[in-house]
Amino acid sequence: MITLMRTKAEIRADPDRQSSSSPSTMLTGRESLIRLIGKRRRFLPNRQSLLSAPIESTLSLSGDENGGMLERTAGVSGETTSSKVDWVPCPVCGSTIRGEDYMINSHLDACLARGTKRKLTQRTLLQLNFCSRSMDKLDSGESKHLENSGVLKAPDNNLVRSTTPKFSYLGAFEENDNKQFKLDIHLDSVMRNYIDSSAENLINDDTTSYDTSSNSPSLLPKDEMPKHDITVAMDNLSGVTLETFIVGRKFSDEEELNIGASISLLRDPDNVKDPNAIKVLSTASGCSKVLGFLPRELAQYLSPLIEKYCMNFEGCVTSVPKHSLDVVPIQIVNQIMIPCGEKEFDDLEAFRFLWKRVLQTVESAKTCPPSIAKYQRNFCFLIQEVLASNPHLFTDDEKIFLGSFTSLSDDCQRIFVRLYTRKGPWFRMCNISYPEVLDSKQAVRGLSDAGYICSSQSMIEPHDNGDMKEVLNLLTVSELREISSAVMKLQHCHHGTRKQDLIASLLSSYEDGLCPLLQRAILNKTGTCVRISCKAESLVWRALRLFFLNGEQDLSAFLLVDLGIVKYPTYNCIISDQIFPGLNDLLAYEEAIEVAQIMDEALDDKNSGLVLRCISISNSRLFISCSKSTQSSASESAATFLSCLSASWVYSKVVLLGISFLERERRYDDAVHLLKRLLDGFTCDGRRGYWTLRLSVDLEHLGRLNESLSVAEDGLLDPWVRAGSRMALQRRVLRLGKPPRRWKTPCYSEAIKRKIIEVHVQGRPLNCETGMKSRFYGEDGEQCGVEQLALQYYAGEGGGWQGVHTESGIWLTIFGLLMWDIIFADVPNVFHTRFQTAPLDLETQNFYVMRKSLIESHLEKINSDMAEEILITSWESHVGVACRGVNWDRHSLSELRAAVTCIGGPCLASICRHLAQDYRSWSSGMPDLLLWRFHEDYKGEAKLVEVKGPRDRLSEQQRAWLLLLMDYGFNVEVCKVGPASK
Repeated sequence: MITLMRTKAEIRADPDRQSSSSPSTMLTGRESLIRLIGKRRRFLPNRQSLLSAPIESTLSLSGDENGGMLERTAGVSGETTSSKVDWVPCPVCGSTIRGEDYMINSHLDACLARGTKRKLTQRTLLQLNFCSRSMDKLDSGESKHLENSGVLKAPDNNLVRSTTPKFSYLGAFEENDNKQFKLDIHLDSVMRNYIDSSAENLINDDTTSYDTSSNSPSLLPKDEMPKHDITVAMDNLSGVTLETFIVGRKFSDEEELNIGASISLLRDPDNVKDPNAIKVLSTASGCSKVLGFLPRELAQYLSPLIEKYCMNFEGCVTSVPKHSLDVVPIQIVNQIMIPCGEKEFDDLEAFRFLWKRVLQTVESAKTCPPSIAKYQRNFCFLIQEVLASNPHLFTDDEKIFLGSFTSLSDDCQRIFVRLYTRKGPWFRMCNISYPEVLDSKQAVRGLSDAGYICSSQSMIEPHDNGDMKEVLNLLTVSELREISSAVMKLQHCHHGTRKQDLIASLLSSYEDGLCPLLQRAILNKTGTCVRISCKAESLVWRALRLFFLNGEQDLSAFLLVDLGIVKYPTYNCIISDQIFPGLNDLLAYEEAIEVAQIMDEALDDKNSGLVLRCISISNSRLFISCSKSTQSSASESAATFLSCLSASWVYSKVVLLGISFLERERRYDDAVHLLKRLLDGFTCDGRRGYWTLRLSVDLEHLGRLNESLSVAEDGLLDPWVRAGSRMALQRRVLRLGKPPRRWKTPCYSEAIKRKIIEVHVQGRPLNCETGMKSRFYGEDGEQCGVEQLALQYYAGEGGGWQGVHTESGIWLTIFGLLMWDIIFADVPNVFHTRFQTAPLDLETQNFYVMRKSLIESHLEKINSDMAEEILITSWESHVGVACRGVNWDRHSLSELRAAVTCIGGPCLASICRHLAQDYRSWSSGMPDLLLWRFHEDYKGEAKLVEVKGPRDRLSEQQRAWLLLLMDYGFNVEVCKVGPASK
């Protein structure tokens, strides 16, 4: 049985493993592998071929009593498999590809389908400018007059901004760092048809950059709006008719509507989701029932006109939709005349601007009405952008298949997206019903004809036990019992009472051939079942990966933005290098992800044989599948951080998890072999420190002390070995390098043996159980942890300090706020999607190298005591916007200001520089407490404290941080909390 948790004996035997407050830790690398996999695919198209294909270097369970050794079945010991890779020219297009069967076949399929050689030079969405329109670039005088007139103010005198940013926004008012106003112009994603027909308005021949708004991605280039022929006549606006829609029908008081029904508009300034919301009221028979709302895109401009300029709109319903929740077309007519001479010039210019936006919004909605569901619109947008941005990563057949989705009916699109986002893979047809879908059965037939779904009759075969199990899970316990009683009554099987027991019993009989009618009985009970086809599942999964570039985000990211839960920062995407230069690279990456998923499932199922098989596959393909982008990229620095989206990177994670598994099994010879492979294959990698440390430890376990010492000494010469790993290796050298192995004491011995001030705090313990987090009674008599008890001590007899228990949290928040403009600066290839909270190179040395001049000039300001001013400006400009490391809810601005002021500019600059140079190595392990206290003249001091309970000890990362902080001039100490002495 695979043991996922470490025992106390194992920890004592391995003192160099970084300690934890818990006596047992999960397999190293498991959490990061799960994040890499993300939402698991419902099927693995290459699973059987992966598990059955021969591999160049395998791990086998040879039968010695200790569990076997890793045996290399190909190649000479020490020879890397990468040297055996053959590259062959394609006979169709002439390009060079790796000589692996699946690579060659995939490439030839694509070339033959294309028919002729060609170079993909068509423009893509990545060449567009997704820039917000700044107020300083509006028409002459607009910015000044809008600001002075006050029309951009909400009723509470705040800037008019949407509280629930959505991808359908046309605009929102915000305030920039210079306290000037800017207008973010956004175009709904469903206006793609209009955009395609107006390409001359979108393509910028001289740039390949685009911008993402903090509110929503825009499909318009900088300073562009839909070019409708709008003439703003200001002499008499009375009687002007606007055609728009009623949305939000689910919030209405009136269900039935009639063509020609009279309506009026009423502002809803108390709406918690949108202070610009405008209600549509029914005026028939003297009642004022709410029919819904005006579209947000229109209301944001019409609302200030109604409030400030007293415009009054009435109208009527022009059409009644078939579905009660669909948008309702209406006409509204302005009843108030606005003569040109009755307003001051400033107000008139602001009025002109808002009215022009109203007309543009109305005209844009005519091109593409908001009749489709948001999730449907978002999905179509995702598919279209991926196809436009990465045409070289899909075959012609795949592009036609995905592109055909937009030509399906609305009901078909809605059903597919609903099923894809539900937990599946199988769904009972009788349960597929959604209020926004008029005819579910017809929609399913349309999807089936298009190849997007398949039914149970065509999928379940007698040998397909996996699908059979999934379909059985759709049944209720009572239905399972009925089937069991009717079909298996002659078998006298023990059915059990739990659902899984009943399913297992039925499957067992089915596999043994005891119940030949079982399949028919199940289908009769479930009725028709459907699932997304393998082709659609695979291509949509690929599109999601290409769009988000990770496994953690999916379509729910759109929803979070629509609901205003997440607001993404503004940055420019400047693309010069493709992440996946060719389809072969992407297919290799997808296959590596499948291996990682199989590895994760094997660990869940405690299948040691399958775990070893995954390690074997990853070990053999670790260097074969090196990303082609890394080899051919024009920018060597870019290749370093883009390599994390390569097959070799994924395989390295699987191998690392396998090493942790082998160490748990005490198969140290095998772990040593794999660690050497990693160190040989990744010469420039921030993980080399941990790999070197584990190699030295495992060699010691094998009794090879001289080799273990040599590995540790060589690791200290490696510039990629940093932070806690470096500290751990130094301490290993001092421990292992005693005479007679080494007679000379290393020069760093005194530095790492420096004493750190210790303070002892006595408390009344609540528990003393090993493996449990220490709990004490606080000074107020309430239960608390060791950190809270330490805070109480420092607030009282410890010196009157204020502070927070935050570990790395407050430091990463301060770093993010102080370095905001640096983090989101215009650097090529670090922003590829509009859903990023940090550049792709943040955790690499490329971050500092590519921005060195910007960083150093910015750190000079911080060093000159401008940190508090920068912090306040950054907070007020970006509050609520997602940024890696920044936690808006945990720390208030007053706390951050106090901390920054008391820490002082020189120390802050040193910390920020250190994080900028190596964010990955130093973003964890910071001291538990940050304390501060003020003196006269608004001056203060800060203290950093690492708190340890009775059975805790400093990890190497924590010790490295404390010594580094001491070097930077910080006041640091270790607070040891324990029971009072008797």
